Amino acid sequence: MARSAWKSDSCKWNIMPIFNGAEDLGDTLRMSPLIAQLLYNRGVMEHDAARSFLRPRLKALCDPVDLPGCKEGAERIARAVKDRRKICIYGDYDVDGITGTAIMISCIRMCGGEVDYYVPHRLEEGYGLNAGALQEIADLGAELVITVDCGVSSAELVSRFSGQLDILVTDHHSLPETIPEGAGVVHPCLGDEYSNPDLCGAGVAFKLAWQTAREICGSEKVDKRMRNFLLEVISLAGLGTIADYVPLVGENRIIATYGLRGLPSAPNNGIKALLRSTGLEGRDVDSFHVGFVLAPRLNAAGRMGHARDAVDLLTTDSPGRAVEIAGRLEQKNEQRKKIERQITDEAIAMVRSEGLDDSGVKALVLASDSWHGGVIGIVASRLVDEFSRPAVVINIGENGTAQGSARSISGFHMSDALDSCSDHLLSYGGHAMAGGLRMEISRIDAFKKAFLALAEEHISADRFLPTLDVDAEVSVDDLGYSVVRLMDSMGPFGPGNPRPLVVLRGCELSGEAKRMGRRGTTIGLLLDQNGRYIRAVGFQMSRLPDYLAGSRKIDVVGQPVLNRFRGNSNVELEIKDVRRADEK
Repeated sequence: MARSAWKSDSCKWNIMPIFNGAEDLGDTLRMSPLIAQLLYNRGVMEHDAARSFLRPRLKALCDPVDLPGCKEGAERIARAVKDRRKICIYGDYDVDGITGTAIMISCIRMCGGEVDYYVPHRLEEGYGLNAGALQEIADLGAELVITVDCGVSSAELVSRFSGQLDILVTDHHSLPETIPEGAGVVHPCLGDEYSNPDLCGAGVAFKLAWQTAREICGSEKVDKRMRNFLLEVISLAGLGTIADYVPLVGENRIIATYGLRGLPSAPNNGIKALLRSTGLEGRDVDSFHVGFVLAPRLNAAGRMGHARDAVDLLTTDSPGRAVEIAGRLEQKNEQRKKIERQITDEAIAMVRSEGLDDSGVKALVLASDSWHGGVIGIVASRLVDEFSRPAVVINIGENGTAQGSARSISGFHMSDALDSCSDHLLSYGGHAMAGGLRMEISRIDAFKKAFLALAEEHISADRFLPTLDVDAEVSVDDLGYSVVRLMDSMGPFGPGNPRPLVVLRGCELSGEAKRMGRRGTTIGLLLDQNGRYIRAVGFQMSRLPDYLAGSRKIDVVGQPVLNRFRGNSNVELEIKDVRRADEK
């Protein structure tokens, strides 16, 4: 944690309630009661549910026909392929949209259809459908347009183009009051029959591809060629699921798990080139690698150029072209990181210089005409991490309009907030934790006033204190190698299934805190708890040694991990917070 995480007043520890059935569940599953407690904390209390969680199975995926609109949408696609109609996929420019677009392109090609695609320019066109793009698609002779990860909030546009284009909307974003009429809509939240309302855009595309394969094969069970195709593209669905930060439970957990398993051996030329360019070729890939290595490079295409590069990467038949595009994305990502760091530093300085980090300010709305629109979403996320309050970062353009990206905190629904401020916006969209918006420059101050008033009404000051949800209080003896290895297998980790977090109390420091790494910001500790030792490491904690000076006993919150080095593995604790015992 970059902010002084070892100060006793900087972070609240929320210890989860003890599960009284942990011993029984642990005995039944033949595992440590600590693992049973972790499962309980994730809403898993029954034996069968625990086994399903620990051993996800593809057969437990929801049937595509249960996804609202999916069967009808697949029938329309199959008819279009059979009738040789020209199809165009209209996708979003983030990783969820990119991977979902690649799934649908690959599906229609596999079915023998004629398909092209369109992805809007992030800065010039913004999120979602736009009239200019739809007209261009119509002029080029497309007959069926399939949206991916967008379109459900574009009822007026869909209606306007209904005479020129047959439009099938597939989306997962918050449902507006008016959904497109006269067009098919595939969406997990339409009606109440689908058990996974948190399916992402790529997940919706995967389900639609699955049902389309059934329609093409003429049976519920697809042929071997289609089955192999679906097993291949689940890796793309897994990428989109993890990158879009949806809850990794239930069906999403299955898609993410099998998606990650399939990445190292995926036959997709783009995935191969991407893994090679990032040094992940031949290695196991986990949710960390997706979130911090692969997804940023795919996103860099749209942030620093055009997302078509990323779609081309994931759909090209040429290994050489895939390598070329992957190299270009690597360069764009480096450019993105440099610009992002600069703007983040400027935004944080602005917040502090204007006193916006005061507890009386419940949200942040910052605007500048010098901020690159391609990275403002990342900057908004950095502000939320730093100040623990919703943030909207706005790029003031040169054409009289401004583009913004918004990120939220738990309990403040961003899409609903933007809806409440819609009088000041030209367009907007999103979900509970994030959103995008466009407005006239002249409306920025009015939007800011309305948004801050909404935050003032709905957010209490105590929400600004960062909170660590701690799974259990444990001893060093509880963290044996086999237990931590099983913890590790509970991934992929993300929303709804965070990496396990524990607290060890009454630890003594054995020796001095050791500075590690080139910058000395990584701190190594050897903890002694009643004669039992465990190594602990804290990243970005350069001030920790000063805080610990003179301390005899400390309490430590951290994530148990397996440190693998030169063929050996040992248990370590990745520190998230520390308190001196004398501060209690």
